[in-house]
Amino acid sequence: MKDPEKDPSQMRRGYTTGANATAATKAALLALITQEPVQSVEILLPIGETIAFQMVCCGVETDRAVCGVIKDAGDDPDATHLALILAEVSWVQGENSGEIHLDGGIGVGRVTKPGLPVPVGEAAINPVPRRMIRKVAADLLNEYGITQNVRIVISVPKGVEIAKKTLNERLGIVGGISILGTKGIVVPFSTAAYQASVVQAIKVARAGGCDHLVLTTGGSSEKYAMKLYPELPQEAFIQMGDFVGFSLRHAKRQGASQVSLVGMMGKFSKIAQGVMMVHSKSAPVDFGFLAEVAADCGAPPDLLAEIQTANTATQVGDLMQGAGLGIFFEKLCGHACRHSLDEVGGGLRVETVLTTMKGDLLGRGAIDERNSCDRDRG
Repeated sequence: MKDPEKDPSQMRRGYTTGANATAATKAALLALITQEPVQSVEILLPIGETIAFQMVCCGVETDRAVCGVIKDAGDDPDATHLALILAEVSWVQGENSGEIHLDGGIGVGRVTKPGLPVPVGEAAINPVPRRMIRKVAADLLNEYGITQNVRIVISVPKGVEIAKKTLNERLGIVGGISILGTKGIVVPFSTAAYQASVVQAIKVARAGGCDHLVLTTGGSSEKYAMKLYPELPQEAFIQMGDFVGFSLRHAKRQGASQVSLVGMMGKFSKIAQGVMMVHSKSAPVDFGFLAEVAADCGAPPDLLAEIQTANTATQVGDLMQGAGLGIFFEKLCGHACRHSLDEVGGGLRVETVLTTMKGDLLGRGAIDERNSCDRDRG
């Protein structure tokens, strides 16, 4: 069991599906060339490190070889951890010589929507893994002086099942997982990896014609958001996590005209303060700020004192609900919209929707600056 409380700097890194597929490919092609099983191979990762991978299976026939490796994601909570990744390599006929044909087999998804780095209709093997796989194959063919054409098929036997734990279907990747990785390594709880997934989701939504994007902090808020906007396609809903400012900037950069933020008091009270990275350790809830907003709503002194000494933003919300001051949530939404627009320099319609943990609506507000020029942010 991976420990989410463990210091990330002390956590064990793993290797991407792309790196594992490359290693399996090298072993299978080497086995096909030599007609002998291969137990391990070394590959050069994009970060410049040479790493050895052990094969868990390797079968060789005259014109075909299959090798497999078990993906080790280290201490990262990766859905593909311990997945078997297979590479089947075979000789194929063709007019030209030395061609390398790469495709995905069982458990590797196919791209059905534009906006991804792989064209529609092709196997979901991202550009860097494609280059890695082709290079190890080309290097081996050159080393052994072979001019025959090669077909490489990457498969993940349990890929269809694993893909159910990912956002692949929403991104238009059907039939399995993606073969990913730009560095070859998996860094536990990687901020860069999560941000990359947010950008990819935004690109898919925009390529599919979604002008209105709905950004949520997690699964619960997304579930409510989908009920709130039933007319929007699934890809319009993007889990931004704690990366509010980052997601807003990329939504604007990709040409969205409207963004709705849907979430709960804990994180959204921080957005209302102007905090655009809402991780629990990034910034505390400013109860003084919440008290100022409450005072602007007509809250009496005794209630303001309770707000100042509250433990959580949710507790503050409960206090305001109990006092019948629902306008408090409208004002918080207004502050969140203004800070969001300031973050991107205007030019969008931004809506904020506050909900309870049960999905009940607390308040909402919007500011439309789609027809205004971007302000000089200095």
